Amino acid sequence: MATQTAVNDQITDAITQTNVKTLGESPAVALSNLYQAVSNSFALGIQNATFAQQQSNMIHQTTTTQGVNLIYAVDTEAVADASTKISRAGIPDNTMNSVLIQSLMGKSPSFDLGKLDPYMRNTVEAALKKAAN
Repeated sequence: MATQTAVNDQITDAITQTNVKTLGESPAVALSNLYQAVSNSFALGIQNATFAQQQSNMIHQTTTTQGVNLIYAVDTEAVADASTKISRAGIPDNTMNSVLIQSLMGKSPSFDLGKLDPYMRNTVEAALKKAAN
């Protein structure tokens, strides 16, 4: 049996029960605090991911809009004029590619540039000079 003390047994029992209750609940309280901290971390991570996705979508939309504006801003008359001059030159695309490839390999073109109109001759010569550098 326990030794008798000057403190009433009811008070001793109440204090003992409180201590046991506190010690018994401590792991559960600590674990619940951990769960809340982890939940908050995940929530912040998801919010950051959502925000980054929204910003990325805004950048992509802005880039697309700028690209469309550039396409619409092209002077169609200048493009048509250049296309007409190229088509009147009588040089097929594969011939032009052949000339550029030959010049890149250090060979001279296999056709006479003198047969071209002056505009196209200048264009081909400029392309050859650029390819040589």
